[in-house]
Amino acid sequence: MNKVERAIILAAGKGERMLPLTKTTPKPLIEIFGQPIIEHTIEMLHNKNIFEIYVVVGYLSEKFNYLSKKYNVTLIKNPLYSECNNISSMFFARDYLENAVVLDGDIWIKDNNIIKNDFDCSGYTSIWTSSYTNEWLQQTDNEDIVTSCSRTGGNSGWILYSISYWTKDDAHKLSKDIETEFVINKNISIYWDDVAIFCYPEKYKLKIKKASSDSFLEFDNLKELAAFDPKYREV
Repeated sequence: MNKVERAIILAAGKGERMLPLTKTTPKPLIEIFGQPIIEHTIEMLHNKNIFEIYVVVGYLSEKFNYLSKKYNVTLIKNPLYSECNNISSMFFARDYLENAVVLDGDIWIKDNNIIKNDFDCSGYTSIWTSSYTNEWLQQTDNEDIVTSCSRTGGNSGWILYSISYWTKDDAHKLSKDIETEFVINKNISIYWDDVAIFCYPEKYKLKIKKASSDSFLEFDNLKELAAFDPKYREV
């Protein structure tokens, strides 16, 4: 088993689907029931004894500065957040992938057991669906190893979510592969997840981390946020 030693939180994006809230506030700093989303995530990580935390910031990056003092996290600036996809964020954080859990900064964790302290294989937190979805959809073998993934979804499979874990060996490979795609191949429009799953699938053995649909929430728009926290219904 591999022990989680650190966390990387990706929080550089503009969150345009959350306008007008994100006009002056980065999406990870939007408050839910009085607490910023990213603070809730950091406290969940602390509850799992994960204290080495890196936060990649870009849009309105100065708004995150207080986190360094309050939680002793390390901020990593992504100066390319507005012109590249999130592969740019992981490019600047690639040196910290070893034995790391990687999370998006806009996830609201409801069940702290979703965060694992130990893991046997690199891979993504995943939720089973037996119906159609347009999310990234994985198929697995009988040992939960990913055999294929569809960007456009499909019927029945494991939906990929943005909490992932990376072993020491895979982290070293992934760091180099991200650098190759971003710097050499100028592949700036892809997600960082594309690198292991679609660019170099032969290099990685990914295993799903099973979760239930009520373990966490991802808010894609203001309507979804208002359904969870009523104070946003009048925005």
